[in-house]
Amino acid sequence: MFKSANNKGITFLYTYLNRSILILHFSVSTGVVALAEIGDKTQLLAFVLAARFKRPLLIVLGILLATLINHGLAGYLGAWITSVLDPDWLRYTLASSFIAMAVWIMIPDSLVEDDKPVSEQGSVFAVTFVSFFMAEMGDKTQIATVAMAARYGSALSVVLGTTLGMMIANVPAVYLGEKLAGKIPMRLVHGMAALIFVTLGSLIFLGLDTNWLNKLAPIIEKAGLDVVALNAPLTCQL
Repeated sequence: MFKSANNKGITFLYTYLNRSILILHFSVSTGVVALAEIGDKTQLLAFVLAARFKRPLLIVLGILLATLINHGLAGYLGAWITSVLDPDWLRYTLASSFIAMAVWIMIPDSLVEDDKPVSEQGSVFAVTFVSFFMAEMGDKTQIATVAMAARYGSALSVVLGTTLGMMIANVPAVYLGEKLAGKIPMRLVHGMAALIFVTLGSLIFLGLDTNWLNKLAPIIEKAGLDVVALNAPLTCQL
């Protein structure tokens, strides 16, 4: 009875911890990318697409699919980087990347000719998908997805989080257009995002970032095995 109860308790705690880790990774990814996307060239592209086509639902669906595929590839790359780089090199590389992102995000973005809608021919959905996918290649939000997937080692939760962050920033841009653009305090939002990137980079460099939660899982598992072993004689006596 004691063994069964302890097993259930440890299993519950272990499952709860793993879920908490995934939720944390998802939440951080969502918040960082939502802030980073404000004023980014892909958000500017969303403004252009909304003004040109006036089909918000198709534009939003095109952005969603483009982001899922683009960030999915970025997440896969991040997970691959984790498997090939030495842990110390990975830590220093990621810390430097996050701090560099903080500097990059403070530089005002703009649309160049190559980032504008590739064509006005064909469906609104297709034009949006191709234009947004291409504009996101090498963009700061894509690089952030690679870095967070590499650091957290949970590509799925990071990709879902960054995708949600992109939609939080771009759906209002599509539906409200220029009315929204003039009311966003860009410097303040970018400053908040830069502060988050610097904080994450500093914590990673010091080894104090949110990945400390992952270290609790094997400790809890070992504690569970120890408790079960201690209770084994008592169980036999009963």
